[in-house]
Amino acid sequence: MSAVVVDISMSLDGYVTGPGVDLEHGLGRGGEVLHTWAFDGDAADRAVLDASYAATGAVIQGRKLFDIIDGPHGWNEEMGYGAQAEGEQAPPIFVVTHEAPAKTRLGDRFRFVTDGLDSAVRQAREVANGKEIVVMGGGEICHAFLAAGLVDIVRLHVAPVVLGSGTRLFPAGDSPRVDLELTEAVSTQAAQHLTYRVAK
Repeated sequence: MSAVVVDISMSLDGYVTGPGVDLEHGLGRGGEVLHTWAFDGDAADRAVLDASYAATGAVIQGRKLFDIIDGPHGWNEEMGYGAQAEGEQAPPIFVVTHEAPAKTRLGDRFRFVTDGLDSAVRQAREVANGKEIVVMGGGEICHAFLAAGLVDIVRLHVAPVVLGSGTRLFPAGDSPRVDLELTEAVSTQAAQHLTYRVAK
């Protein structure tokens, strides 16, 4: 059965974007540094990225992230999940939302899930062919899946920066405890790539 994987880049102090996120600044102001490893990293960073993509059968994301990537400064043919991959078709993306948009710029690769997190996982499993279901963001939806006990693996790419503010991966308030077991660690100049199994 497909594992559910939270896979996200973050700062050392737990932010997945910089401050001031909007349609023009999808990563917030200064948040691009969190993804240096993916765009300008070394061979080890590239291997992490390639392995993650190869293992992905379906993607889940939140509506806030979708609105950014579907916006005028969002994804295109050269940028986006699987945009530069050769061979296999990019995986389908399930967007958790209260209401589907009337139209989208990026077409029918996106499927809108209006009946909750469990439904998103169930629908993603139907098309993932046993490969991973990657919850890619934003931070709020990643934490929601983790807090709901739906996540099997947490894969963090920790950039060497303290942002000080932005969008948190983990909320400042109380949330359920989650025990993790480190299963893999790859260290590069651009990020610490840490993979954990969620203890259940």
